[in-house]
Amino acid sequence: MAPARAAITFAVIGDYGMDNAAEGAVASLVAGWRPDFVVTTGDDYYAPAGGQGSTRYDESTGAYYCTFLKDAVTGGSRCGAGQADANRFFPVPGNHDWSDAGPWSWSTYTGYFTLPGAGIVSSGSSGNERYYDFVKGPVHFFMVNSNTNEPDGAALGSKQAHWLQRQLAASTSPWNVVVLHHPPFSSGARHGSSPWVQWPFATWGADLVLSGHEHNYERLARSEITYVVNGLGGGARYGFGEPVPGSLVRYDANWGAMRVTATAKAMHVEFRSVGGNDRQGVVQDRFDLVKTPPVCPAPPARDGRETP
Repeated sequence: MAPARAAITFAVIGDYGMDNAAEGAVASLVAGWRPDFVVTTGDDYYAPAGGQGSTRYDESTGAYYCTFLKDAVTGGSRCGAGQADANRFFPVPGNHDWSDAGPWSWSTYTGYFTLPGAGIVSSGSSGNERYYDFVKGPVHFFMVNSNTNEPDGAALGSKQAHWLQRQLAASTSPWNVVVLHHPPFSSGARHGSSPWVQWPFATWGADLVLSGHEHNYERLARSEITYVVNGLGGGARYGFGEPVPGSLVRYDANWGAMRVTATAKAMHVEFRSVGGNDRQGVVQDRFDLVKTPPVCPAPPARDGRETP
């Protein structure tokens, strides 16, 4: 598989599926950026959004992100089947996608979304929509189901973890991004870190790990890579406890989303909150990831004599 290397811009939202004013504000912020696609860190539906069956996601997701959706299966009226020519919305499941949307099943989630979608570059190796991969431009995304009731397991040594390790090793993309709901590391006061998904992502080849679950924003540096917790898409905001090792930036004052621009050489990442005079949002954190060119060894010294 030889993925394209064109530059891309994408948005990341998390814990958004409330069908409330906060979700609407974040969705408007994202729409103003005109991103190529949207990635979520889970909890794409909460019970307050209402609806029955697949219309639950019509209320929580389609109503706000219809222009990014394709082949969404719903009997609802707020989004129909989606307005995108090809799927441009890539979620991971959160715990509320199991408890509230099912309920106690993945069937509503997998029934609504078609993942990664027709025509999307993917290894197709997972064989299901609960966890999957796709390639956009210079980035290979690995969408993990971190819920402990995942049939293929969510702990190190599970079938899902072995899948991720193999796929990261096989990736030929400049950037490898892992997305999951539960944060491996978090200073959040509500949930905190999730030890069962503290997999050796850097050793396996990941460059960036994105998660949600905690309804705040945090950037951490752990095990030689960057971890980001992004759960401010619309749910009630959570505060922080004692900072865990590696915590660099923490924010919980307003809702928002991440805006990421990626080329083969660099990723520019910003978290922007809603509000302010600029409809593009207020930058609360920004950082860059840069690919360092390999260092070629110096040629051996020559003493000027011919080799006999």
